[in-house]
Amino acid sequence: MPTIWLIRHGESESNAGLITADAGSSALTARGQAQAEAVVRLFPKAPALIITSPYVRTALTAAPLRRRFPATPHEEWPVQEFTYLDAEQRRNTTLQQREPWVAAYWERSDPTFRDGLGAESFADLLERVQTFRTRLNRLQADPVVVFSHGHFLAAVLWTLLAPPHGSLSHAMRQFRHFIHALALPNAAAVKLAVEDGAVAWISPILPPPPEDES
Repeated sequence: MPTIWLIRHGESESNAGLITADAGSSALTARGQAQAEAVVRLFPKAPALIITSPYVRTALTAAPLRRRFPATPHEEWPVQEFTYLDAEQRRNTTLQQREPWVAAYWERSDPTFRDGLGAESFADLLERVQTFRTRLNRLQADPVVVFSHGHFLAAVLWTLLAPPHGSLSHAMRQFRHFIHALALPNAAAVKLAVEDGAVAWISPILPPPPEDES
């Protein structure tokens, strides 16, 4: 029963309110880079596998750990953030500018709605989460470290701890409440073990390690 570390990426340019070209290319801020360096202290021994999403910020967050343990295998899985806004509309915008579009998306509560180019539906997100969980169940490596994103990790934990029931539209509203309650900071982690598709044990949210021990 492998131990799984789910780690949110360090603070990104988007998190800091800067203009970003698209959902995937947002890099880390100086603080995010310091958080990535601090994450290494969580692992006195080499993990068996490091997984990142295709998005730049997870690769950058994982980079210090990969440098520390260069023999550890690395794989890229589709554990990228839930990207539900039209790519052209959101191009070169800030988080604040996107807030009205975000609010409109969630108020719509349509789990099959795709906002436009490059946008996922809520149903698409749940499908990716299920694929991720299935792949985890097949792993023999222990421990496994997964660098991913706030909404995606929230969806993983939500489906494990409080599986959605009723209509998908109702589940979408439930998930929105879960996100607000979870509060997973940048570079925070959750440790868990999954057996036969269910949580065997789960840790509290582990806050980011101090960025400077001096």
